[in-house]
Amino acid sequence: MNDPITPGEILLKGYLKPMGISQNAMARAIGVAPRAINENVHGRRSITPSMSIRFGAFFNQSDQFWHGIQVECDFRKIARDKPRLIDGIQPATTLAQNL
Repeated sequence: MNDPITPGEILLKGYLKPMGISQNAMARAIGVAPRAINENVHGRRSITPSMSIRFGAFFNQSDQFWHGIQVECDFRKIARDKPRLIDGIQPATTLAQNL
């Protein structure tokens, strides 16, 4: 299974490049270190709720927009490991029946 598209890829390819905005210019505009935006773009840093609010203000979007993309990406990554994660877990109904 391929890795899901990251919020950073969406930020770079869907917003910054088409709008002609540099990572540095965005960082200055939203009051964060340029490294923070660069790490978002390269998938080395997650978009936190506070960063999502800043991105939302910058792009005139909801506060939750970018955080929602991050959560979806995180969920898709972890869902690949579902068999390992749930191995050995008994459903609550099984436990309730054994009481």
